[in-house]
Amino acid sequence: MDQYDDDENHYMPQEDDWDRDLLLDPAWEKQQRKTFTAWCNSHLRKAGTQIDNIEEDFRDGLKLMLLLEVISGERLAKPERGKMRVHKISNVNKALDFITRKGVKLVSIGAEEIVDGNAKMTLGMIWTIILRFAIQDISVEETSAKEGLLLWCQRKTAPYKNVNIQNFHISWKDGLGFCALIHRHRPELIDYGKLRKDDPMTNLNTAFDVAEKYLDIPKMLDAEDIISTLRPDEKAVMTYVSCYYHAFSGKQKAETAANRICKVLAVNQENEQLMEDYEKLASDLLEWIRRTIPWLENRAPENTMTAMQQKLEDFRDYRRLHKPPKVQEKCQLEINFNTLQTKLRLSNRPAFMPSEGKMVSDIANSWGSLEGAEKGYEEWLLNEIRRLERLDHLAEKFRQKAAIHEAWTEGKEEMLHNRDFETATLSEIKALLKKHEAFESDLAAHQDRVEQIAAIAQELNELDYYDSPSVNGRCQRICDQWDALGALTQKRSEALQRTEKLLETIDQLYLEFAKRAAPFNNWMEGAMEDLQDTFIVHTIEEIQGLSTAHEQFKATLPEADKERQAILGIHNEITKIVQTYHVNMAGINPYTTINPQEINGKWDKVRQLVPQRDQALIEEHARQQNNERLRRQFANQANVIGPWIQTKMEEIGRISIEMHGTLEDQLTHLRQYEKSIVNYKPKIDQLEGDHQLIQEALIFDNKHTNYTMEHIRVGWEQLLTTIARTINEIENQVLTRDAKGISQEQLNEFRASFNHFDRKKTGYVEMEDFKKCLISMGYNMGEAEFARIMSIVDPNRLGLVNFQSFIDFMSRETADTDTADQVVASFKVLAGDKNYILADELRRELPPDQAEYCIARMAPYAGPDGVPGALDYMSFSTALYGESDL
Repeated sequence: MDQYDDDENHYMPQEDDWDRDLLLDPAWEKQQRKTFTAWCNSHLRKAGTQIDNIEEDFRDGLKLMLLLEVISGERLAKPERGKMRVHKISNVNKALDFITRKGVKLVSIGAEEIVDGNAKMTLGMIWTIILRFAIQDISVEETSAKEGLLLWCQRKTAPYKNVNIQNFHISWKDGLGFCALIHRHRPELIDYGKLRKDDPMTNLNTAFDVAEKYLDIPKMLDAEDIISTLRPDEKAVMTYVSCYYHAFSGKQKAETAANRICKVLAVNQENEQLMEDYEKLASDLLEWIRRTIPWLENRAPENTMTAMQQKLEDFRDYRRLHKPPKVQEKCQLEINFNTLQTKLRLSNRPAFMPSEGKMVSDIANSWGSLEGAEKGYEEWLLNEIRRLERLDHLAEKFRQKAAIHEAWTEGKEEMLHNRDFETATLSEIKALLKKHEAFESDLAAHQDRVEQIAAIAQELNELDYYDSPSVNGRCQRICDQWDALGALTQKRSEALQRTEKLLETIDQLYLEFAKRAAPFNNWMEGAMEDLQDTFIVHTIEEIQGLSTAHEQFKATLPEADKERQAILGIHNEITKIVQTYHVNMAGINPYTTINPQEINGKWDKVRQLVPQRDQALIEEHARQQNNERLRRQFANQANVIGPWIQTKMEEIGRISIEMHGTLEDQLTHLRQYEKSIVNYKPKIDQLEGDHQLIQEALIFDNKHTNYTMEHIRVGWEQLLTTIARTINEIENQVLTRDAKGISQEQLNEFRASFNHFDRKKTGYVEMEDFKKCLISMGYNMGEAEFARIMSIVDPNRLGLVNFQSFIDFMSRETADTDTADQVVASFKVLAGDKNYILADELRRELPPDQAEYCIARMAPYAGPDGVPGALDYMSFSTALYGESDL
């Protein structure tokens, strides 16, 4: 066939030339005829017709024009209905002109050839129509037409490993490509896992059947033709595959459109829901504000602080519990409104207009009114609470003062009406008079309280106290009662004064009884307290003092008994007068509460306690005697042991300083001395036993000795430590002497010099005295040298030098001088005429083990001429003695 191009409209060029000779291949022609026929029928069916023979049925041009109208969706020129050849050519030309207007350049295809039924020209024309209306508009990733369709097939079948689409002929022979396209878009239609690459017939038929049945794609290919043909016809395959593309892409576009519509509907529904939510939330919030503002504007005062406190608590609950959610709702309402307006604006929808009165500004205004009412309500609450606090305070003050006054007046009228003075004694009369005088004073003092009560009641009336009638009634009762009490007080005072004179004589006797009974009663109470007092004494002198005082007390008992009898005589005289003159003695002595029975009872108690006190003093005297024995027993031993320890300490100190004889003699002497000290331990243990007895007896002091057990223990421990330290010092001196070769004479000389400058005899020489000691022994040193010596003998910088450090230093100084002389002599003997020593010379002159040791020490050094292992004098001395020893 011929190639169809359209450079102007960039129409897709033919991949291969339309070779007329190649079209003669019967297999290809058969495939194209069947495919193109089926493709045309798939569109003509929409118009209610079809073709059976592609070259015959298009000859009159009618179905060709109808096909173009169906696939383009446009109306062509009115066809000619005549049967003549000219009519047919006219119709075909109309169709070809329409194709040309669609941007397709037809080459070598004329109306006459179509009318004449030229199969090749007809197939070429149909292929041109297929390319223009079924393939050209395919676009995938910036590729179009054939390349776009191929790329679409490759993308859709990429997940299938056994499918490799590279062209529109042999890549489709196994049928898996068709099945993969169907499975990719409609997996429920094909069980792809059961397909086999080696069964192309089944695969192709499965794809063709499913496509026809479920996808409305007619069978345009025969499985047998595809399998039997070495290279299936590319145009037939492209035509058939394009139907798959349009079927699936059309479905996808439909789904996309549906999704877009759903999305738009969802947005609309969401917006409508937001509108409904806004309306409901706004209505609820406004309704809540409408209900709340009257509550906040209610200024009806309460009568009690409890009720106002409840209102305040309700207001706090409103602030804490009820309002915060509404604040959140208001905020959410504004957020929803803004979000809704934004969504409507983005979707090009009109702005949302809430119902009348439900605008955000309306809600803000209502909210402002709410907060204004809230602020006013809070201020009113606080002012009202302050007012009620003041009223409650005044009312409580009124009640307290009224209660106190009423409690004070309770029984006062009955008391003032009482005729008790008619049967009272003089003492009772005097007491009643004094009591009445006190009452009058008290009554006068209460005048101020009554005035305060009246003033408070007046203030409560002025402040509009809710219970003012009750307050006024109570205040009036108090004032009326106060006037009555004043009149009764004056009347009773006159009656008491008249009765007083009748009982004056008896009153004098009562007074005499009281004057003498009170001191005697105090004496008896003091005596009982002393006799029952628990005493704590620590010495026998103290208990003897208590016993003496007790004997003196017993000597006063006869005189006290006489006083008791005299006091009882006064009471007996009063009794005699009452009996003689028939005076009513219903009352008691107004001057005292003491009565004869009490005096006798206390006197009997004193007589009973005296022998008990005697026995207690006897027992305590015996205990103090035993304590005194224990004190003396401990003191006798402590007064011996204490001085003994002190003496031994001084003797050890003297021994450590004087040190006569050799060190071995001194050491033997000190160890014998130590043994004698240890043998004294049983006496210390015995003293510990006596001390335990003293502690058990709770004895805390001992005037017979200045020593305590703690002093003895510390002294004993110091004694043992001192003798052990002194022995250790002598042992160290022996070691020093033997190690350094110091003679006994040198040690004696060192000791004498050290003792001379140990001015305080403490066993230590101070720094300045130590310097003088060194100078006295021939040392001539500067400050630096002396500082070096002090760093050796006093490393802790205490400013003190003990004898051991002194002899260590002196022995070291002496030993260093001897060592230096010995090194010089030894070097000269071994070196001979040379100025160095070799290892072999050492092996000849020294024992083997000492020679090897010296050679090992010499190994790091080299002689003056670079001879390995050869030492000059300084290297030799350093190898043998070390740098710090010389």
